[in-house]
Amino acid sequence: MKLSQLREEFFRIFDNRTDEPVIFFSPGRVNLIGEHTDYNNGFVFPCALNYGTYLVIRKRNDNQLLMNTLNFDFSDIQNIDNINKNISGEWVNYPLGIISEFFDRKIQLGGMEMLFSGDIPNGAGLSSSASIEMVTAYALNILYDAGLSNLELVKISQHAENSFVGMNCGIMDQFAVGMGEKDKAIFLNCDTLNYHTVPLELNHYQLIISNTNKRRGLTDSKYNERRSECEKAVEYINKKESIKHLSQLSIQDLHLLDELIPDEIIRKRARHVITENNRVLQAVKILENGDIPQFGKLMNESHDSLKDDYEVTGKELDALAYEARKIEGTVGSRMTGAGFGGCTVSIVHENYVDSFIEKLGKAYTSITGLKADFYKPDIEDGVRQI
Repeated sequence: MKLSQLREEFFRIFDNRTDEPVIFFSPGRVNLIGEHTDYNNGFVFPCALNYGTYLVIRKRNDNQLLMNTLNFDFSDIQNIDNINKNISGEWVNYPLGIISEFFDRKIQLGGMEMLFSGDIPNGAGLSSSASIEMVTAYALNILYDAGLSNLELVKISQHAENSFVGMNCGIMDQFAVGMGEKDKAIFLNCDTLNYHTVPLELNHYQLIISNTNKRRGLTDSKYNERRSECEKAVEYINKKESIKHLSQLSIQDLHLLDELIPDEIIRKRARHVITENNRVLQAVKILENGDIPQFGKLMNESHDSLKDDYEVTGKELDALAYEARKIEGTVGSRMTGAGFGGCTVSIVHENYVDSFIEKLGKAYTSITGLKADFYKPDIEDGVRQI
């Protein structure tokens, strides 16, 4: 939707054409490699996308908070001085969580009119929730001169999702959305939050995101279960080695899993985290050297580990990833996001993109009965005012 149309929708919903609203944009993200490592304080390698969430916002002269979206039927009106979580789990919990975080920091807010509009496929695992959180936090920071850094907004957004929404996510999504740079991926250490950007020079290759169109609610999935399994692995290992999280172990420490973890399931979860961290470290060096085919091999290994050791893929994601690998021009394909549905990310030679989409679409429908959607994303900057 064009910005002029978005502005017109705002006036249609809220009336009063005298006072101009302000428009902000926050991207979604795709993680190239490094899955389920962020909440284990490990390494990730995401980038921000040109798909995202727009927020048209205007202050009011009273204490009324009016929230609307062009994506869902649900809207909400609350008193800004008495913010309540929506018990039905509606989308408004994401901006409400951010507002609550601002109040916790003694930042005084007033009444507002807020219109959200996003083009991130809902439930696709491209971080629509982090996008909503970050666009809200960034907008409030500007409108109320709060003086918070982007990194502080990232932390606020993660905490809102953890404590207010109830999703025990790591920090990767909010970090990628808040700190992304055009045509660059972010190599992030989720333990220290040290990071650097790496030019995403794919040369004659194209990123393709394939959407399973199988919805999955993160809070209802086994995401939190996986997190607790990793914490259990740390408990076992702490009987001999003192560690706070699995990412303190390197690939040379894999032998400790067999020695110290009696539960095979817990052992597999830990093995994924350790080997995935190692794959991220390799992938960054490989991308810096411009070896795209080798990068693709690591993507394949990542998906295999997520399927066999972490068990978060499922029939739909496996169909997209493994059928993609059979198609000429594909150098790598893996699930991205939490899993249990959502999307895969593939790297495909530019000469084969059209045939890739056609062949994979047919194969996927044949296997699952579902229709996949395909996106050829651009890598863009993080959250910003339009």
